[in-house]
Amino acid sequence: MSGEFDLIRRYFTWPAHNAVLGVGDDAALLQPSPGQQLVVSADMLVAGRHFFADTDPVRLGHKALAVNLSDMAAMGATPRWAMLSLALPEVDEDWLCGFSQGFRALAEQHAVSLIGGDTTCGPLNLSIQIMGEVPPGQALRRDGAQAGDDLWVSGTLGDAAFALQSLLGKVRLTQVEASMLCLRLEQPQPRLALGTALRGLASAALDVSDGLAGDLRHLAHRSGLQAVVEVTTVPVSEVVQVLSPHPLYWQCVLAGGDDYELCFTAAPQHREALSALSCQLGLPLTRIGHMQAGNGVQWLEGGQPVDWELQGFDHFA
Repeated sequence: MSGEFDLIRRYFTWPAHNAVLGVGDDAALLQPSPGQQLVVSADMLVAGRHFFADTDPVRLGHKALAVNLSDMAAMGATPRWAMLSLALPEVDEDWLCGFSQGFRALAEQHAVSLIGGDTTCGPLNLSIQIMGEVPPGQALRRDGAQAGDDLWVSGTLGDAAFALQSLLGKVRLTQVEASMLCLRLEQPQPRLALGTALRGLASAALDVSDGLAGDLRHLAHRSGLQAVVEVTTVPVSEVVQVLSPHPLYWQCVLAGGDDYELCFTAAPQHREALSALSCQLGLPLTRIGHMQAGNGVQWLEGGQPVDWELQGFDHFA
């Protein structure tokens, strides 16, 4: 049976090209780029709470890093370094090989170096700290929205939530539909190119991880404004559109979570630039509402207010 340090050496030690010293010592040595601010975030994924224990390990390795990269995207930052801490109930060489493969592939795609972490025995738990850089004064924050700003969202919402409901047996999907939606649940794509491109365009931003309803409430609170959303404009995939009669439709689309798209505000004069950016990135950017004086989130359906008490994902609910 492999020991702790052998596992680290075999599965989680590879060249750290943008670090002075990576895995192998008591701590890593980093040299931030001159004149850049550090951007730091951490996420924990717990089996049975954030993912099924039998999730494909390659996809899980990808997702574990992707959700952290999404935080970098939301800040307009360039990711540089990651630290990975694992609690494993047992040594499963096949699982470790797959997880490492998925994690490393995404890390190398975005030039992120794995520089350390921790490994222990315990209930399956994945914890990652991500570090990146952004020019001073250019970070995208949640508190910069202005009254009159447009409200935008990237990609589509609700795919991952419907995939989860399918796995729980609450929604019936064809095999093709389930496969398409599960890809969004298990291998989300962090919008890093969009995040950096939004510097100077977006006034505020965050990533949609816990559902638009919950996350947008945070942005509105931090900016001291009310977000107004026309729900008929919220972008959904063709598969989800077909599911619109389902009683869980709006809950999944607006509050389901695991979308990892970016929601951001921008002044109306940037509409043309954002349309051009959407074409440049090959990524839909949809205007779904605006910001105004007030607080919280106001939902409109066909221009008429609807009294929906939608809540995003809550770890303790």
